[in-house]
Amino acid sequence: MKAVQFKEFGGPEVLEYVDLEKPEPSGREVVIEVKAVGVNYADTARREGEYVVETTLPFIPGAEVAGIVSDVGHQVENFNKGDRVVTLIESKGYAEYALTHEKTLIPIPEGVDFETAVALPLQGLSAYHILKTMGRLEEGETVLIHAAAGGVGTIAVQLAKIFGASKIIATASTEEKLQHAKSMGATHLVNYSEEGWEQKVLEHTDGEGVDVALEMVGGDVFKKTLKCLAPFGRLVIYGVASRVQPKLYPSYLMGKNQSVVGFFLPQIMRKQKLFQQSLKELLTYLQTGQVKLSIGGVYNLSEAQKVHELLEGRQTKGKLVLKP
Repeated sequence: MKAVQFKEFGGPEVLEYVDLEKPEPSGREVVIEVKAVGVNYADTARREGEYVVETTLPFIPGAEVAGIVSDVGHQVENFNKGDRVVTLIESKGYAEYALTHEKTLIPIPEGVDFETAVALPLQGLSAYHILKTMGRLEEGETVLIHAAAGGVGTIAVQLAKIFGASKIIATASTEEKLQHAKSMGATHLVNYSEEGWEQKVLEHTDGEGVDVALEMVGGDVFKKTLKCLAPFGRLVIYGVASRVQPKLYPSYLMGKNQSVVGFFLPQIMRKQKLFQQSLKELLTYLQTGQVKLSIGGVYNLSEAQKVHELLEGRQTKGKLVLKP
């Protein structure tokens, strides 16, 4: 089978389009004929050797996979050849075939295509659990969503509306991206490339601050976001895109009973019932039209280098998808 892997850490140029052995299932494992694979910042962090957990070389990136079950192990109980499925796996999604345990599979509802289904797991589950599980967003509360035109941000804006947020403050770096966030349901828009953006956030909340903030940039953005928190506010960190680790003085949080919470999706996946319940809920939102996904582009698997360049260059909006 064809696959994309890297044998050393570095820029997009280290990605190689290679021939590898097709995986064989055993026990409760299934082989998926990959029809679409999602591209994420986690893939670029893996490639650069800067992921949250160690990356062993050689490595095949790709966590989001949608496709058709092509082979099953002898103990598989719930899936058959030909089933349309979507899954979130640890790695090895950038390939024509992927191997996983049947417990990770979720059936794709009728009317949902592979490209749309694969745009949901990583970013949809992240947005869902950042808001609900870690951020504990309640009806009537206010939320600040950075990079609101991106993959997680676009879904988070829509989910915040579904969950009953009273104000959804979206930030982005251009007017076009801000308008995209508005079309998804954002109630207030802030350009965070402009000086003093944190003051505009506070103005939108009448000086009170936000109840929940989603932060994945780090550095100066983290510091300013912390200033935007209301009493009892929760700031959820789910990335450090700037690669600049911010300093936090814990005693700063005491005065207003605030919290800074970390989020890492693989920990959610270890709670199988929570993972499956939330992904099924998200797929229902997708099927009923309550959540709409923005596909930024669909590319051939052999174009993985180009796609990583586009993602890191912030030249796209919405989800990028590779197709073998």
